[in-house]
Amino acid sequence: MPTSQAIRPDNHPFPFLLYLEWVLLGLAVIGEITPKLLPRVNADPALTIASILGFGALGLWLPTGAIALRIVHVVGQFSLILLASKAGLVGLRLFPLLYIFLVIRSCLVFRMRGRLLVTGTVFILFVGMVSVRLRSLSNQLPLKMGQRLSPYLMGIRLNLVLLYAILLVFVLLLVNALLAERARQEELYRANQKLRESAVQIEKLAMAQERSRIAREIHDALGHSLTGLNIQLEGALKFWQGNPEKARQLLTQAKDMGSTALGEVRQAVAALRDTPLQGQDLETAIAGLIQRFHPITGITPQVVFKCPPLSLALQVATYRIVQEALTNTCKYANATSVKIMIQSSFEGSPHLHILVQDDGQGFRPDDNTTGFGLKGMQERAEAEGGRFDLTSAPGAGCTIQVWLPLTLEAP
Repeated sequence: MPTSQAIRPDNHPFPFLLYLEWVLLGLAVIGEITPKLLPRVNADPALTIASILGFGALGLWLPTGAIALRIVHVVGQFSLILLASKAGLVGLRLFPLLYIFLVIRSCLVFRMRGRLLVTGTVFILFVGMVSVRLRSLSNQLPLKMGQRLSPYLMGIRLNLVLLYAILLVFVLLLVNALLAERARQEELYRANQKLRESAVQIEKLAMAQERSRIAREIHDALGHSLTGLNIQLEGALKFWQGNPEKARQLLTQAKDMGSTALGEVRQAVAALRDTPLQGQDLETAIAGLIQRFHPITGITPQVVFKCPPLSLALQVATYRIVQEALTNTCKYANATSVKIMIQSSFEGSPHLHILVQDDGQGFRPDDNTTGFGLKGMQERAEAEGGRFDLTSAPGAGCTIQVWLPLTLEAP
């Protein structure tokens, strides 16, 4: 598992292996210090102990960066094992364990090719060391006894070699499996972390969309009535001195609109969860908008309504878009005629075409960067997978068009 960071005790992937290594190395050192515990042939254990401690110290820092540094590190470990074995580890009989630790360490710093190379080198050195020591033992025996025991020594060597080969393969497979499992766990952790981050982002986006939806609902629900109320009050002030009766009529209408606005305030929260159509079909709800629009502006819009029963979401979006377009006409247009067209089309991909057009004073769309109404209409169209288009110029009126994918009412 080569990485750019060296492996130390504080970030060792398998601390229990490190602790086991320290325990066994400690036993080796104790065995050299107390020869009665494990007999040794070397009269001076200092070099052996120094080699063991040096080998253990190298395990506290495993390089995973430059390949040259890793190779030097492994060669140093081989050298210390050979030095300890030659100096006195014959008596301890623990040198095979040092090679096992070396194989485990190689799995942490090399990829598969390097691991196999180190394991193969360990096996060759083990076979050579066993052969040398058994030959040394045979030479120390009387000639006849040595000849008689030679087949047994060969059998012992073969068994040791086979057992050690099996042990090396087992250790290599075990550590590789542990590393693979750790890599999967880390990948799963990263995936879960990304999933949590994505969930937080989605939650923030959902909150932003919900805030935007609430703002649109309040704006659309109250804007129409409050605009009419403001126009009636302005008219009442205008006729207050010259035509009190007309002013009284306007104030009466303003009072009615105020009551309507108050009712819509109460319905605004409910509208966030319920439909603003209040059980009406779309055509009837649009007709109600026009009835409220006429007393305010004196205009009776020309309406073309040709579409099959729509899904509830599409009805609400259409109603709100037409409502906001009429509100903008009341506020700014000074128009004399308004055309509303709501028509379905099945040419190409089925869609609903919404058009609201007036002959008012118009404006430059680029100059209107702060209005929430136009932005709200665009957001509603995009929320339904549709498209919004605004065409206007000073003195040329205003045309709002929306194309929404057609979804019909469920039977």
